[in-house]
Amino acid sequence: MNYNETIQYLYNRLPVFHQVGAKAYKPGLDNSIRLMESLGNPHNSYKTIHIAGTNGKGSTSHFLSAILQSAGYKVGLYTSPHLVDFRERIRVNGEKISKDYVVNFVKENESLFEEIKPSFFEATMAMAFQYFSDSEVDVAIIEVGLGGRLDSTNIINPILSVITNIGLDHTEFLGKSLDKIAEEKAGIIKERVPVIIGETQKETKKVFHKIAKSKNAPIVFADKVNEVSAVIFSTGEMIVKHKKLGDIQVGLGGDYQLHNVATVITVFEELEKLGFHVSFENLKKGLKDVVSMTGLQGRWQIVQENPSVILDTGHNKEGIQYVAEQLKHMKFNNLHVVFGMVDDKDIEGVLGLLPENATFYFTAAETKRAVPPEQLKNFGEKFKLRGNSYKSVEEAVTEALKVAGAEDVIYIGGSNFIVGEALPLFTN
Repeated sequence: MNYNETIQYLYNRLPVFHQVGAKAYKPGLDNSIRLMESLGNPHNSYKTIHIAGTNGKGSTSHFLSAILQSAGYKVGLYTSPHLVDFRERIRVNGEKISKDYVVNFVKENESLFEEIKPSFFEATMAMAFQYFSDSEVDVAIIEVGLGGRLDSTNIINPILSVITNIGLDHTEFLGKSLDKIAEEKAGIIKERVPVIIGETQKETKKVFHKIAKSKNAPIVFADKVNEVSAVIFSTGEMIVKHKKLGDIQVGLGGDYQLHNVATVITVFEELEKLGFHVSFENLKKGLKDVVSMTGLQGRWQIVQENPSVILDTGHNKEGIQYVAEQLKHMKFNNLHVVFGMVDDKDIEGVLGLLPENATFYFTAAETKRAVPPEQLKNFGEKFKLRGNSYKSVEEAVTEALKVAGAEDVIYIGGSNFIVGEALPLFTN
């Protein structure tokens, strides 16, 4: 198999959650344990940091990778989903896993996959853990796929656990209330392993305290120990102000990053206690240069000026609330919104947060889970969102670019898939 054939094998032979949703979800650790044992438990050969949360875990993971890289550590980074290229999921010091490694790993383990029948995520995780071991990383940052307690990644024994926040997402798997979802995500808390909670929420605080206490795990709420404020520019750029660290330039736009920065500073302080040699300068460099150091895309990413075109992967109520708030900071003549969603989200809850004073281009990405554009348009009309429906992301983006003036803003989002299909239109 060549690289493209290998990727097709992974997609076609193994259930892929981001394409088919619930049918691909395999809760439980049995497959992961069997895969790892067959590979010789490569994940035990390096230190790990485990990151869960409804929103912000991707940005937080990339920030931490950049900070540790700037301190001279060799860092593995495992995240999901990818936007354009499968290899975005697995990086060492910001560099994507090679195509040859992907091909060889699948070729060598094809019979193992046929025997165990892992999900796409489980197989990808096994590849990442083996790659990090072969690359001899000092530490790997592992982002949870879904939930925590029963997530495939929960076989690791991290030196630190991080839970960014809790929101109502994937409720069909994790529970219908914030406290139930918190219980699932708190499943990554390990015996005597410190845990950092990004945001204090009254519905979840007791849950985290209770589970941390039962595991004898020291617990810190980041927003209680690291208060930060921000100066946000109309471009989306942000300077964070911190009492001890002073002014910090942040390389990711969007005022929602303020929560993530507080979490990251708290992790930085904990890493010092764990014996990592990371300076304030390393912290500041990682926060500022996160994009160039890790390749992160799709977080309030400005891909064009005149008109400004912004891509953001926010896809649930909390994520879109942050996007709506950020748009209020911006100066523009007219706002154009290219928007699509997948069918397991709170469609009306999300649409109700979007600004009425915009022209909408309702569309769908190429995934079976996509909400049909005309259906999305009909939902939008309930909230006085005016616009038309378009069969493809490219068609919607092309029309928005044709209509928009130089002083306008085009925001593209609603799902990872929309952003993933829009990105190549601007970066190729």
